[in-house]
Amino acid sequence: MYYFLNDYSEGCHEDILKALTKTNLESTCGYGLDDYTKEAIALIKKEINNDSVDIHFLVGGTQTNLCVISLLKPYEAVISCDTGHINVHECGAIESTGHKILTVPNKNGKIDLDACEELINNTSSFHMVLPKMLYISNSTELGTIYTKSELIKLRDFCNKHNLYLYVDGARLGAALTAKSCDITFEDLAKYCDIFYIGGTKNGAMFGEALVILNDELKPNFKYIMKNKGAVLAKGRLLGIQFKGLFTNKLFYKIGLKANEQANKLRAIFNKHNISYYITNDTNQIFIILAKNIYDKIKDQIACEINGSTKDSYILRFVTSFSTKDSDILGLDKLLYNTLK
Repeated sequence: MYYFLNDYSEGCHEDILKALTKTNLESTCGYGLDDYTKEAIALIKKEINNDSVDIHFLVGGTQTNLCVISLLKPYEAVISCDTGHINVHECGAIESTGHKILTVPNKNGKIDLDACEELINNTSSFHMVLPKMLYISNSTELGTIYTKSELIKLRDFCNKHNLYLYVDGARLGAALTAKSCDITFEDLAKYCDIFYIGGTKNGAMFGEALVILNDELKPNFKYIMKNKGAVLAKGRLLGIQFKGLFTNKLFYKIGLKANEQANKLRAIFNKHNISYYITNDTNQIFIILAKNIYDKIKDQIACEINGSTKDSYILRFVTSFSTKDSDILGLDKLLYNTLK
């Protein structure tokens, strides 16, 4: 089986595992009050060049989104594009908080500000929910990334309409290390109200680091976390992992490796003249493959079906730091034997 299903099936990067193993029998304070967590926070503040932020560690992305959007008042809503993770893959978690997700069509996985403008213009009555937060992910669910100019436009739009800008960074490692990326952590800290740094999909065993920049959103966030079951008793496990990720540029190395493996995979698809559903340069690849071809190889590859037409499937292939060259070469041989 050649494995390209996702970027979080492996345990974690060996450096992270070594750090967890080395500290396994240590006794520390719980709930993120330990020294490892404090050291991780200091490293992240240094990386984003902002010492005034609040940083919290949570176990997973859905849990993080749930807690962040719970900051809104009961009558306030969050805007997302239709492909947004909170809209498609979180099982009503956001709606369970009592907050409505207002969706607009995506453009290559990105949020369409013209559509957002129209939506806001049509929700101007107190009989309707009040848009208060704009949600995006970087990279997007289609593997595309936002440019710095787009990030600035998002900030200006949010300023105009009094919205918080929230960036889901589940795959921020892949986004920031993509060849076309011109955004840095400092840019995110400058233009966002709140964002998170994904560890689960970038070499950690689990965990996300939430960065709160807007002073309005900082007070009592830990209470929200506790209320939502998001405060890990063994909090040092998160601190140790993020200390490792932000030591010696490991966070970037892991993201870069995932993208490099994806580029090797693209070379294989190009070689076999396979078409793309969408183009990007991160670690998610979407191809169009005839159903009769897929049926011949489906038992030998692990990937995700993301849609279909009458004759073809849209398949998602995902790479990580642990994607094996042997799997890529095996897929090459499999396609050669099937397509010849």
